[in-house]
Amino acid sequence: MSKTETPEEQSELGEAGAQLSTAPTEDAPSLPSLGVIGWARWFWRQLTSMRVALILLLLLSLGAIPGSLIPQNNVDELKVQDFMDRHTTLGPLYDKLQLFDVYSSVWFSAIYILLFVSLIGCIVPRTWQFVGQLRGRPPGAPRKLTRLPAYTTWRTGAEPEQVHEAALALLKQRRFRAHVAGSSAGSPAAAGTSVAGEKGYLREAGNLVFHIALIVMLVAFAAGQLFKSEGGKLIMEGDGFANTLSQYDDFKSGSLFDTDELAPFSFTLDDFEGTYQKSGPNRGTPRTYQAKVTYSEGVDGPEKKKAIEVNKPLEIDGSKVYLIGHGYAPKVTVRDSKGKVVYSASVPLLPIDQNGTATGAIKVLDGYKDKNGKSEQLGFNAFFVPTFAGAGKGQMFSQFPAPDFPVLALSAYHGSLGVDSGVPQNVYQLDTRKMTKFKDSKGELFKQRLVPGETMKLPNGEGSITFERDLKEWATFQISQEPGSLWALVGAVAAIFGLAGSLFIQRRRVWVRAVRGADGVTVVEMAGLGRSESAKLPEELADLAAQLHEKAPSAPEPDPDADPHADTSSDSDPDVVPAEGAEK
Repeated sequence: MSKTETPEEQSELGEAGAQLSTAPTEDAPSLPSLGVIGWARWFWRQLTSMRVALILLLLLSLGAIPGSLIPQNNVDELKVQDFMDRHTTLGPLYDKLQLFDVYSSVWFSAIYILLFVSLIGCIVPRTWQFVGQLRGRPPGAPRKLTRLPAYTTWRTGAEPEQVHEAALALLKQRRFRAHVAGSSAGSPAAAGTSVAGEKGYLREAGNLVFHIALIVMLVAFAAGQLFKSEGGKLIMEGDGFANTLSQYDDFKSGSLFDTDELAPFSFTLDDFEGTYQKSGPNRGTPRTYQAKVTYSEGVDGPEKKKAIEVNKPLEIDGSKVYLIGHGYAPKVTVRDSKGKVVYSASVPLLPIDQNGTATGAIKVLDGYKDKNGKSEQLGFNAFFVPTFAGAGKGQMFSQFPAPDFPVLALSAYHGSLGVDSGVPQNVYQLDTRKMTKFKDSKGELFKQRLVPGETMKLPNGEGSITFERDLKEWATFQISQEPGSLWALVGAVAAIFGLAGSLFIQRRRVWVRAVRGADGVTVVEMAGLGRSESAKLPEELADLAAQLHEKAPSAPEPDPDADPHADTSSDSDPDVVPAEGAEK
């Protein structure tokens, strides 16, 4: 690449050195003469500059960091509340700064919108300029080709017109946009015409594709946040789900989402199949982990079978059903003091480790009466392990995820569960504030470990609870509608290809000028100019010169005394040398 050009040198290159890029020029404003309109134009130029766009993109990336590190309300409100309870000073401060709602905060939205406007304001003029360049032709050669980064010359016996015709055909054959042009302004009349060729337009096209792809991703992200829906559902084997709002355990959606847009479908969990590595360093690692379902589209669509895996969701009418979790649901039967069954159900328990150790609560709300005939509610804290190590072998934690030796540990309470207080309760936790412990012979909390088929009898003949042999499994599903995900993927792929094109493709121009000298011998000059410094430009020019030299070979050496300005080239192929003033 040549050294920094002086004003005289820039004027000598003229139009030949211009428009190798569609980047807008930034003229320094004359501050004393700026009015309201002038300041507005200056602000717009700053906003649409590449420098500001990169700063906004950096700020957007930095703004997403707290969204990943700090609990978010739209993901888990319980974690946000827990953070507020544990950090009495930071919690209120984070709340005022909207750090619990980063992606819907005012400051994140402001950065997002400014980046969007900046990209559009930058792309639109560059696109029109690029279209104009595609419709135009490469400019004529500058006056002094020797000032260009790559240059070569030789003398030939061929006529100038023959050289120009051969050069034009050669450049077109090498996929240059080429034509015979007049020289740039300021060229002497004796210079006559030249052949101008240009190549590498895909560099600017890639640059524009990259920026347009960023806009597509921004729009897709915004559409995804505004129109998305996401809900979770825990389903036990044999149970089903219909895609209506009332069926979800939890549901979140964008501000513009209409619940009437929920895709009509339903499915039933037929069976959960999980197999695990039994030995070696990967013991307990899932080998088969899938939920087998029967689903139907629409209200009365035909039933179909599908196995949903972790990375293979069920796709129905724009919705995706993901498998996100799995656990066990021990079946228990509760009887009162007279042996009457007051509760019988499979109770899902939440896993707390990778081996299936799970906790939960069993709540008997209605139907139970103590031995005196008084109506009460029963509550049991439950701790379940699918594979028990055995009594006296450490803490009661599962040794393996499969139900090889299931054990259920229970502790019993009676009284009021507090479900009528109007305060929402966690179905997996037992509120014992208004309950009384069942006590054993030592006055301690009554508790017992059960294997399938065993019964725990409550003290004083108050009833019993049986751990049935029917151990069911459950799976949790996430049902999502993400309207912008496909466009975001398309934008990301296009951005990668566009960036690769703008980085690895070089836009360059080549000129060939053939002029008859004073001694009647034609002098051929070839020069190249690239947008950026690259060793490939001299190599490509040398290759072109070698091919053109075959059609216009060097003329015999002239007498140096006859023409002091004559070229000293031999009959061999011309060498490309750094031009005068060019960086070596």
